[in-house]
Amino acid sequence: MTLIKEAGAGSAMDTASNRNLGGMFMKLKPPPMPLALISMAAALVVYSTTSALGCTGIRLIAADGSAVYGRTMEWGAFDLNSRVAIVPRGHSFTGQTPEGLNGKSWTAEYGVVALDMLGQDWFADGMNEAGLAVGLFYHPGFAEYPKYDPAEAANTIGAPDVVAYLLTQFATIDEVKAAMEDVRVAGVTEALVGVPDPAHWMVTEPSGRSIVIEYAGGEVRFFDNSLGVITNAPTYDWHMTNLRNYLNLSAVALPTRSIAEMNFAPLGAGSGMIGLPGDNTPPSRFVRAVAWTQTARPTPDSGETVYEALRILDNFNLPLGAAEGSDAAGDTGDMRSSTIWTTVWDLDEGVLYFHTQHDRRLRKVSLDGVNFSGNGIRHIPLDREKAQDIEDLTPRG
Repeated sequence: MTLIKEAGAGSAMDTASNRNLGGMFMKLKPPPMPLALISMAAALVVYSTTSALGCTGIRLIAADGSAVYGRTMEWGAFDLNSRVAIVPRGHSFTGQTPEGLNGKSWTAEYGVVALDMLGQDWFADGMNEAGLAVGLFYHPGFAEYPKYDPAEAANTIGAPDVVAYLLTQFATIDEVKAAMEDVRVAGVTEALVGVPDPAHWMVTEPSGRSIVIEYAGGEVRFFDNSLGVITNAPTYDWHMTNLRNYLNLSAVALPTRSIAEMNFAPLGAGSGMIGLPGDNTPPSRFVRAVAWTQTARPTPDSGETVYEALRILDNFNLPLGAAEGSDAAGDTGDMRSSTIWTTVWDLDEGVLYFHTQHDRRLRKVSLDGVNFSGNGIRHIPLDREKAQDIEDLTPRG
């Protein structure tokens, strides 16, 4: 069920949008308010008292039509100890259910490069050989999966299995939508988190077409993600409605105004973005992500667009303490940031780029150089050494 129609070309490089966000917002068909105010208030109380990922995802499209997808991973309660995971074709999976490892079984049709979590083959982010990218994003207080039915275990996967299931099986968004209509997704409790994983997902094709997948009332919902942005709670359609509060935003500075025969000029650059919310809540990050992607500089190809995506995502780095609730408890160990890692996936060239909280040197994994015919999932540590790679330019002598 597609709830929001596609708006315009969906390109972050659209010329008219780059000049005025209000013009871009007016292209959208106003979506219905998804929840009654009482329900929203109750859900936001749940959200505000729950440890949460503060992840932000974006998609940009270059002038030649190639696309990149990128995101930050925030979790400040403890380190997720993510690794690069390489999944070969033919690898066998079994989905989780609340009863254990007795869910749907499937075999990988496509090789995949992904980032995992908690030392397990639970994927938060990834891309397959066909250029399809999928990201898992936290959705506390709003993810309502179907009630688990033991009789349907053979067609059930856990929410942490969704990224692996979609990337290893499918090449297009249409295939993804058909599959998610058929499979049952169950909330599975991870001991370190203590609650069933509340999640929603952003799926992006090499063409730049993107959707968001959410569960509400036990039913799967699909949203055409024409703006190419995702954060966390509330629901995607609520975020789209909230954008209408920011129609005044523009990349162009405000003009000088004359009042009582006196001229008042803006104090400096950036006056067109006055009113842009600056806090770290998901609604504010969603608005900022739309503002920065819709006013991004034009880029000729995916390689240059990777640079632009990384620049934009730098706006969403969070310090420790900013991405978890006041009741969160965990071992932050040698963590330096709530933003554990940042990824950008070049869907045209098939390349993963990433940097981490410990080392901002950009690293890459090229899918065309990976042997996907091996046995078993291979893992690569994100950091060989948890230290910044610094080039010393001090002149000697």
